[in-house]
Amino acid sequence: MYLGLAVSAQLNDSDWLTARFSPRLPSPIPAAYNLPFLIRGPVKRIKAVYPGSFDPPTNGHLDLIERGSKIFDELVVAILRNLEKDPLFSVAERRNMLEAMTSGFDNVSVETFDGLTVEYAITVGASVVLRGIRAISDYEYELQMALMNRKLQPSLETVFMMPAEQYSYLSSRLVREVAQLGGNIDCLVPELVAQKVREKMDPALKFANVEQAEGKSPERKASKRKTRSRKKRS
Repeated sequence: MYLGLAVSAQLNDSDWLTARFSPRLPSPIPAAYNLPFLIRGPVKRIKAVYPGSFDPPTNGHLDLIERGSKIFDELVVAILRNLEKDPLFSVAERRNMLEAMTSGFDNVSVETFDGLTVEYAITVGASVVLRGIRAISDYEYELQMALMNRKLQPSLETVFMMPAEQYSYLSSRLVREVAQLGGNIDCLVPELVAQKVREKMDPALKFANVEQAEGKSPERKASKRKTRSRKKRS
């Protein structure tokens, strides 16, 4: 029975005439006639994990983080502690760089983990693993990992995202190789990361930057030497 017929069945003749010829004004549906589809349950927040080594973080990583933050309610950038690799940066250094890079995103956090990605995702309450795919070779590897993750944890979904066109070739390995051979990486990584990579490749540059931050620039040293020389002459 339609809602209108059900309501009219409870009205007597006088009420019916009044209701029939009076102006139709909007009124809330009585609680007794609330329909199931009008009752809304709690909204489920989707939390995703973006795992990786991030050694070093690149503009491609930042692109995926920015776009992922617009899709998911919460995004955890998870740095894998892999003892089998010989990293350029320590886990703490990578975390500091990523935290600085993502400071403008309210729903993005940076954490570290070891072990299986699926176990970490469940631990932090995530239901999605975010991964980037640059080429066919990436797809074959990522598909195998996604299927294994589904076997281990069926409730965990994997979302693949294509990088922006200008970053489709970019990887941390290429950044390291270019930097080691003296190439310019300014267009490949954020400015902060580029500076940290140069300091890793040239320890003398790091020492010079520390002295400059402490006010021990070469110009200031020369000025101090001149001052001491004048004092000795006097």
